[in-house]
Amino acid sequence: MMTIMRPGRKELNGLNIQWYPGHMTKTRRMIEADLKLVDLVAEVIDARIPRSSRNPDIDELVGTKPRLIVLNRADQAAPALNKAWEKCFRARGCAVLETDSKTGKGVDQFSNVARGALKEQIARWREKGQVGRPVRVMVVGVPNVGKSTFINKVARRKSAKAQDRPGVTRGKQWVAVDAGLDLLDTPGILWPKFEDQEVGRRLAYTGAIKDDIMDVEALGCTLMEELASRYPQALAERYRLTLEAGTPGWVLLEAAGRKRGFLISGGEVDLNRMARVLLDEFRGGKLGRFTLEAPEGVERCGAD
Repeated sequence: MMTIMRPGRKELNGLNIQWYPGHMTKTRRMIEADLKLVDLVAEVIDARIPRSSRNPDIDELVGTKPRLIVLNRADQAAPALNKAWEKCFRARGCAVLETDSKTGKGVDQFSNVARGALKEQIARWREKGQVGRPVRVMVVGVPNVGKSTFINKVARRKSAKAQDRPGVTRGKQWVAVDAGLDLLDTPGILWPKFEDQEVGRRLAYTGAIKDDIMDVEALGCTLMEELASRYPQALAERYRLTLEAGTPGWVLLEAAGRKRGFLISGGEVDLNRMARVLLDEFRGGKLGRFTLEAPEGVERCGAD
């Protein structure tokens, strides 16, 4: 299911994003049924949007089962806010691990962190003589958060199907990491309705929602506005822009496109092309280390 209300250039906040393909209902039921098979749930989230990339339905499904939050793509997020979010999640009783699944940074700590989160449970197993019992971990996350690539790095092999687009992982897959750790990979899952459209936009920025069903130009305009507000210096340097407070996103997008030479007939700027470049460079970390969300009570900060 997908609904897009295409806004005019002056009405970009009206961009309405909803995407919940039918297979995600099946995935939800599968996760619910398989929870009894695992000891720990590891939720992979995007460190650039830690709040928006957390599926609220996961909390309901998992209940009191031990949790591990994997702050993936931490290398593309603001270091100070990585630490702030880590502190926030630990305060909620979750184990936390910062990773960059593409390079593998931090991934080698996953086994130790997972076992640490189950320290008391493992001790009880030993008391019962269950010394060789493997730790079983379900890995969940929204689409395109780097979940399958993360699992492949943990297992040091190409087990899960991974591509840089949402909706690639097909069905559940058990992956044996070593004699004492098994991972259950699951397809990426969203939730039926984004009550807060800011969440939908930020998921779209990172690629969790397919571009081919998006108004990419409008999305690029809203991303321009958000980056201009939060990281003006980095944005100005990357696209050689002169920024003034309150400048509409489409004006910034047009200026950046003109600087890049993205012109079409009549000398107009190809805004769609510039929007795709902006999104690609944001997703690839080429603009800098940006975090778009801070924990409650923490001021947003730049990419220091």
